[in-house]
Amino acid sequence: MQWQCGRFRLDLNQPKIMGIVNMTPDSFSDGGRYSHTVQAALSHAESLLKDGAEILDIGGESSRPGADYVSPEEEWQRLSPVLREIMQWNVPVTVDTRRSEVMRRLLAEGLLDAVNDIEALRDGDAVELLAQYPSIGICLMHMQGLPENMQHNPDYHDVAQQVRNFLQERIAVCVAAGIDRERLLLDPGIGFGKTVAHNLTLLRDPAAWLPEDLPYLIGVSRKSLIGALIGESEPRERVFGSVTAAVESVRRGAHIVRVHDVKATRQALQVYAAYNGDAV
Repeated sequence: MQWQCGRFRLDLNQPKIMGIVNMTPDSFSDGGRYSHTVQAALSHAESLLKDGAEILDIGGESSRPGADYVSPEEEWQRLSPVLREIMQWNVPVTVDTRRSEVMRRLLAEGLLDAVNDIEALRDGDAVELLAQYPSIGICLMHMQGLPENMQHNPDYHDVAQQVRNFLQERIAVCVAAGIDRERLLLDPGIGFGKTVAHNLTLLRDPAAWLPEDLPYLIGVSRKSLIGALIGESEPRERVFGSVTAAVESVRRGAHIVRVHDVKATRQALQVYAAYNGDAV
C-alpha cells in the first residue's frame, strides 16, 4: 500500500503519524497557541518532527463546528510564509484547505505535497486543477453540511453506506478527470456532521464505509467524540483518550493517523508494534 504524495511516495504498509500545525487563532484544540507568529508555527512543526511525526498537515482555516469565516486571501496569508520554510525540509507536507483558489496559489508556488480537503474537491474547479499536477496527493474526506452547520442534528439512514457512496462518487469524479488512484487517500470525516453514535459506527467497522482498496486516514485527536466518551470538556486534556483511539484505529487498518500529541502516539504505536512482533 503506497500513497503518491508530491515529492514522496509513501510506504503505508507501516502506519504513519501526521502531525497537526494549526495556523488558526480559533482552533478548537490549541486556541491559536502556534498561530501568532511564523516562528511559533515553525518551532511547533520542528517539535512535531522531533517527536516522531512523518507528515506535517498545515491548516489556515479552522473547521471546528461553528468556526468563523476566513477569506481565501487571509487563509493564504496565514499559510504561505510557514509553507515557504517548511517545504525546504525533507518531510511530506499536506495542506488542510477546501478552497480551489488557495489550492491554485499553493500549487503554482510548489508549496505542498498533498491537499487535505474536508470538502473532497467540491469547490470550483478543484478536480480539474489537481488533475494538472500528477504527483500531488489528495485526501478526500466526507462531511455532511459545512463547518458552520454540520453539527446541527446530523442525520443518516445508514451512515456507513452513505459515507461509502459519497467517497465512491468522489473517487469516480477524480478518476474521470485523469487523477490516478495512487494519489488518493480517504477519510470518513470523524466529527464532521456526525453524532457520537455515527462516529463510533465508522470507527468500529472501516470495511463498511471504505469503497475501494485505497489507503485511509483517521483524524479523531482531541475531538468532541473523545470528550464525550471520557467526560472531558477541555480538548488539551483528551490526550490519553486520543492516543487510545489512534492505536485502535491502526489496529483496525488505518494507514495514517492525524494527531496533535505526536510523541505519546508514537510511543503507544511502538509498544503496539512490539506486542505484534513488528519492527519498532
